[in-house]
Amino acid sequence: MPDILPYRSTPVFDQDTLPAALRARHDTKAGVWGLIRVLEGELKLTYLDPPSEIVLTPNQPGLVLPQQPHFVTPMGSMKMQVDFYDQPPAR
Repeated sequence: MPDILPYRSTPVFDQDTLPAALRARHDTKAGVWGLIRVLEGELKLTYLDPPSEIVLTPNQPGLVLPQQPHFVTPMGSMKMQVDFYDQPPAR
């Protein structure tokens, strides 16, 4: 099976450049999976449906399902990027 590649990626954000839209409730579009990759530091990912939280690290990415409401919160100094897929990605 060939590798599943993202069709788009965000720029790399740090704790200062992380857009307010990502810090507030938002969701991915129908048919879009988001894979949040932390390059340095830690980032808290809060899922709103179903409610849960996970701390993302360089070794622990976060998967957001299509239309799943969520937001992220930097936990100190960090760098992160989101890859978008049109099918479930391999982690």
